[in-house]
Amino acid sequence: QVQLVESGGGLVQAGGSLRLSCAASGSFFRINAMGWYRQAPEKQRELVATITSGGSTNYINSVKGRFTISRDNAKNTVYLQMNSLKPEDTAVYYCNANARPYDRIIPLDYWGQGTQVTVSS
Repeated sequence: QVQLVESGGGLVQAGGSLRLSCAASGSFFRINAMGWYRQAPEKQRELVATITSGGSTNYINSVKGRFTISRDNAKNTVYLQMNSLKPEDTAVYYCNANARPYDRIIPLDYWGQGTQVTVSS
């Protein structure tokens, strides 16, 4: 199976920056796409950004130009650099990885435990 451990959340003032990290470990054949989702109080979880194993990225419109997703395939780690943070970015951020464990043919989606990001105005 695959375990995802996130780090880097915290409290920051509006306009500030944070960098989230998510490291994957366990027994898997390969990791395909990785991504970051977020869930604000009383709202549905939404996709923030994704990155393929080849480095292609995708962002929701509200973070384009402010957030940058990247990954280090050698370390099985994905990052989210968040700049110019706004109060509306406040949420629990979850790491996601689509990975194929050794004991399965079809890849599965795995989730981290979440890390709180709070942006004060």
